[in-house]
Amino acid sequence: MTAPITGEVWREQGVDPGAIASLLQHPIESALLVLDADGRPVAANPAAQAMALPDAAARYASLLQDLRASLSAGERQAVACSLPGPDRRLDGWLRGVRGPDGGTIAYTLSIPDPEGASRWQVALDSAGHGLWDWDIGANRIFRSETWRAMLGFTAEDAPDSSLESAMAMVHPEDVERVREALRAHLDGRTDAYTCEHRLRHCNGSWRWVRDSGRIVAWSADGRPLRMIGTHTAIDEQKQLEERLRGQQALLEEIQRLAGITSWSWTPGVDVGWWPREFYRLLGHPPRDRDSARAWLRRLPREAASALRRAWQRMRRDGMPVRFELELSDAQGQPLHLQAWARPQLDAAGHIERVLGQFQDVTAQRTADALLRWRTELLDRVSALGHIGGCEIEPSTRRVQWTEECYRIHGLPPGPLTLDDALALYTRDSREAFEAALSRLAEGGPAERLELCFYRPGGQRVWVQVTLELDRREGMAGRFVALFRDISRERETSERIELLSHYDLLTGLPNRFLLRVQVEEAIADALASGDASLALLLLDLDGFKNINDTFGHAAGDAMLKAVAGRLHMALAQGDLFGRLGGDEFMVMLRADAAQAEAAGLKLINALSEPLPFGGELLKAGASVGVSVLGADGTAFDELLRAAHSALRVARERGRNTLQMHDAEIHRQTRRRLEIEHTLRGALEREEFSLVYQPQISITDRHAPGIEALVRWHRPGGTCHPGEFIPIAEQSGEIVRLGEWVIAEACRQAVAWHAAGLDFGRVAVNVSGVQLRDRGFAERVVALCQRAGWPPARLELELTESALILDSESLRHCFKVFERHGIQLAVDDFGTGFSNLHYLNRFPVQRLKIDRSFVSGMLHDANAGGVTQAIIHLGHALGMRVVAEGVETMQEQEQLRLWGCDEVQGYVHTRPLPPRELAQWLRQASEAGVIDWSRPMTV
Repeated sequence: MTAPITGEVWREQGVDPGAIASLLQHPIESALLVLDADGRPVAANPAAQAMALPDAAARYASLLQDLRASLSAGERQAVACSLPGPDRRLDGWLRGVRGPDGGTIAYTLSIPDPEGASRWQVALDSAGHGLWDWDIGANRIFRSETWRAMLGFTAEDAPDSSLESAMAMVHPEDVERVREALRAHLDGRTDAYTCEHRLRHCNGSWRWVRDSGRIVAWSADGRPLRMIGTHTAIDEQKQLEERLRGQQALLEEIQRLAGITSWSWTPGVDVGWWPREFYRLLGHPPRDRDSARAWLRRLPREAASALRRAWQRMRRDGMPVRFELELSDAQGQPLHLQAWARPQLDAAGHIERVLGQFQDVTAQRTADALLRWRTELLDRVSALGHIGGCEIEPSTRRVQWTEECYRIHGLPPGPLTLDDALALYTRDSREAFEAALSRLAEGGPAERLELCFYRPGGQRVWVQVTLELDRREGMAGRFVALFRDISRERETSERIELLSHYDLLTGLPNRFLLRVQVEEAIADALASGDASLALLLLDLDGFKNINDTFGHAAGDAMLKAVAGRLHMALAQGDLFGRLGGDEFMVMLRADAAQAEAAGLKLINALSEPLPFGGELLKAGASVGVSVLGADGTAFDELLRAAHSALRVARERGRNTLQMHDAEIHRQTRRRLEIEHTLRGALEREEFSLVYQPQISITDRHAPGIEALVRWHRPGGTCHPGEFIPIAEQSGEIVRLGEWVIAEACRQAVAWHAAGLDFGRVAVNVSGVQLRDRGFAERVVALCQRAGWPPARLELELTESALILDSESLRHCFKVFERHGIQLAVDDFGTGFSNLHYLNRFPVQRLKIDRSFVSGMLHDANAGGVTQAIIHLGHALGMRVVAEGVETMQEQEQLRLWGCDEVQGYVHTRPLPPRELAQWLRQASEAGVIDWSRPMTV
């Protein structure tokens, strides 16, 4: 053994020798070897001497030299070392001893007592820790018996000691995590290595371990040489953690579903734990801990104030508090949180901790607000729609009414029984309501009734009541009723009923109701075999003149008077009403003779003058009568027959009654058929013109040609005397007349262009056309459009057209006179006896009607009239034309009497345009018309 360093030597080095001696003699369990600055052993304690460390120092010279170099460089104060021993490795620490100048004057090598190490191993084993020792350079891992037992291995079947073999036992999902934790420690990024992972048991299962370790030795250049650690079995802990996580997840899910989150706060240090959900709701990044003061800064002012008030109440009373916060979530939407807070008090009664919960009640508050809104809306709608509701308790008959229900019934709010309410209703309505309740109680379906009651003030009210029995589970059945005020609807319905069935002016049944009533009467009469039933249609004569002269008020008064007189004149059971305008219908239970007598009685009653505004209004009545059986067995048949008879009565004059006649009906149908087919006949080109010349008796020339219209309808040719009056009545004469003028002018231009010589073209004009103020201008325009001079156009008018003097008629004649259009009076002598119009209007010709001409040779009266017309015309400066001249004797007599022109078959029948052109050509070639024979065409 090397001799120890003497006290003088230690003193020379600045070290107290007593301290060294005390250190070496101290009864410590570790072996301690002192080396000089060159690494030579100079002293050893008993433990080191027992381990023969001084003698073995030479064997560790090179290793110790590297460690001393590391210490001398000042990198560390101590380095771990591992020295080979006779039966095990000796792990210890090499430390430097500094001199006064800071230099290293000696080294100490300490080796732990192996018995102490054994005791540590026993302690680790008893705690369930498996020990491992990794020689990094040699890539060998020493594992303790406990480690092997932990994974079910024996010394014989334990895996080899390489790192690769150790990593192969790690669960594939954990390998990367283990490698990363190990690299972090080996690279010096962490002070210790720790990782929880799974290792494969020898039976193939996986066991959780907590793997912990630390580097305990480095090389001189700082490379890690040795690492020691433990494996701790944590399977039970992991299972417990898993159960806790499951329970926590379940709790969190329950709280999430309930919108509840828990929190805690320690007021003394102002530290709180707030749930992550709370942060998420408010849009803030979550924190493990946060102060209440920080939260107050984040919250809106009102919410922060509510939180402060809750804290003040809790601090004052020491009792739990409940409060609500109105916030906005991360999206800016309203957020309502209901909070509970319970204080935990210390021994002195001060608040040590506060535990609480937040519950998101946004949906509930939104639903509450929506419910309030809907309730308010329902109240408003109920008020606007006049709908009230009530519940009726069957056993006590107590009722619960809504506010609108009280308002509908005109009662002040207060306790009420069903009998109190029904006392307002009419008897029929009460009985209907009670009957409906009985049916519901027996299981019947919901009922809807229309009931009537009178408010305390006497106002009548109609309500629509919907009733049902509400049978909720666990509750006795209750009657539920809705009352809707339908008074206005009822009034409107009654008014509509009145409008649709009654005439508002007279109060009589209208056309619709009359039809229903008469059809029922006809069915009853036919069923009973008593066919004594007649239908009368009444039309007031002169009613339009009353309206035009005295105004519509007078007309209305007359119609009301007619309704009253019908009431007075007719018997009970007779039906009557107003069809519209001035037309009334009466149905009598009478035969033909009785109906005729009753009709004449009605005419007399309606002919009585009616005083009105100081005037006497007088309007007669025309009556048409049809009889059940003879004129039909259906309402429409009787109505058509009565209309046909009424039409004839009107044509025959005022205050006339006409029984329906089959022949008259046939004629009426013929007239209606013509009127129907007349419409569109122009478009179908069914009209044509024929022409008849007017011959001068004195010079035998043709001073004029009359255009006559013909209608070739599909059913055959229709005579002008039949369709012209119908055209006048329907108004079709206006279009037809203008077409005749245009066509006649066009044809005249064509004849003139062909070199045919004649004077004027004559066209018949209706009085209907003359009533149109613009008619004259259109006639002039038609002439100009055709290229025919207006002065060579003659319009033939009837006396009836001239007798009705009017402003439009005078205007037309002024226009005609200005443009030289000539006028002739057609069929003179058959119309009105007042000849004053001949002086008022610019008439150039009189045409003697054929009825006088045909009888003048054998009837002295006809001859006298003919002569008188000729003399009258000449006296007024007019030319006279005789129509319908058929024989030379008639023509000669007319010549002797001084007639100017003749027209008739004596010369030619009315001819189509081409034939008349031939006739005119022959006349032109002859120079004069040969009186000895008619001209041929």
